[in-house]
Amino acid sequence: MEGEGELGSSINGGRLLFFSLPLQGHMTPMLHLAAILHSKGFSISFIHTKFNAPNSSKYPQFTFHPLSDHLSESETAGLSVFDLAYLINDKCSEPFRDLLTEFFTDSSENRPYALFSDPALTFTRDIAKSFALPRFVLRTSGIGAFLVYSSFPLLQEKHYLPIQASQLEQSVGDLPPLRVKDLPAIGVPDMETFTKYISELVEEAKTSSGVIFNSFEELEDSAMAVLRQTFPVPIYPIGPFHLYSPPNSSSYLTPDRTSISWLDKQAPKSVIFVSFGSVASLKQRECLEIAWGLANSGCHFLWVIRPGSISGMNRQDALPEQFMDMVEGRGYIVEWAPQHDVLAHPAIGAFWTHCGWNSTLESICEGVPMICTPRFADQMVNCRYATNAWTIGVELRDGLERDNIAKVVRRLMVEEEGLEIRQRALDLKMKAKLTVTQNGGGASFESLKSLMSCLSSSS
Repeated sequence: MEGEGELGSSINGGRLLFFSLPLQGHMTPMLHLAAILHSKGFSISFIHTKFNAPNSSKYPQFTFHPLSDHLSESETAGLSVFDLAYLINDKCSEPFRDLLTEFFTDSSENRPYALFSDPALTFTRDIAKSFALPRFVLRTSGIGAFLVYSSFPLLQEKHYLPIQASQLEQSVGDLPPLRVKDLPAIGVPDMETFTKYISELVEEAKTSSGVIFNSFEELEDSAMAVLRQTFPVPIYPIGPFHLYSPPNSSSYLTPDRTSISWLDKQAPKSVIFVSFGSVASLKQRECLEIAWGLANSGCHFLWVIRPGSISGMNRQDALPEQFMDMVEGRGYIVEWAPQHDVLAHPAIGAFWTHCGWNSTLESICEGVPMICTPRFADQMVNCRYATNAWTIGVELRDGLERDNIAKVVRRLMVEEEGLEIRQRALDLKMKAKLTVTQNGGGASFESLKSLMSCLSSSS
């Protein structure tokens, strides 16, 4: 890392344990965090379920420890994030305890200094405590979204939750710039279960040795200030993680590198990249409207349609007949793309995204303005911040209609307003670059230094 300064001195050989929820949006930042701390001299042991296991060959510098989770495809198919978390908590508690017992009966240097866990893995708290093992948690959302989660009791007390249809456009006075419709509770089928899950996540953070965020204070300073006033444990915003060193691919899907070859033939800032992440799905009607909207915009586009992402249909049946013939030369569709490389490509002029936190942060780091179509959970919060706090994007949310899609795409890609948004995005890109450097006076650099000091005291 540029300007390492004091961060170059670390505990050589000290072992750290990492344990992530086995979903793409959780696994990727946990692997990035492990890589950052490995670069500071720590040895890394990565614990994981056999279900959705990471590709260990991508990280030969780590040791990987699969747990016998006994999860079957039939058990996990179609589960929500919190249902999957509950299932893993039930299946993995004893295997995790057995693994820690092995570590702590080993008299060698393999005894770990600390555990870095996803807060959804609630069973790790008591087990780590029984071994006197400090436990840090990595929150994979932004700071603003976590502030909303931690404010759920207040939001219930003030009757913002449960959400009422008549309140959707109402401002949430305690959490600017959010409206009620931006709270991460829209479309939740079982509000009681969801609230319980969120409460557990917040409690896991409050009882940890510290909370780590893949974010930076220069981006989320107001939310960070509020959280620091109210939260009982240290907070370490040390992101963007991937700026410390080029990340290895941790994708569960194989990226189609022909997307880069196609981009190489396009003019600078001429292509809109369209991808709605690894979980969100589209209805057939939505897919059809997106297709016609992109075609009618007249702009070039790279569109990711992953297998199974269109409800009940494959890509060929969902798209209009002769669609690819109509957009030949200016449209390219792949099942998955190397997103980091795509966003860094000079041909990319905008990113139409679901506003997952990893995607939002990657877009910010490349100075790419966004069209925001959030689907669930913290994506609504991220969308609102991107469009109304940072003003680096436009919202396309309440219904997807082809004429409106074409209008918004052109607004960002070819109109004067798009140039102004792009300049603000480039300004944020510079702040992201500087925050991880000592020479840039970066808050993330200082926060990582504080985390290293804390780990040193745990040894």
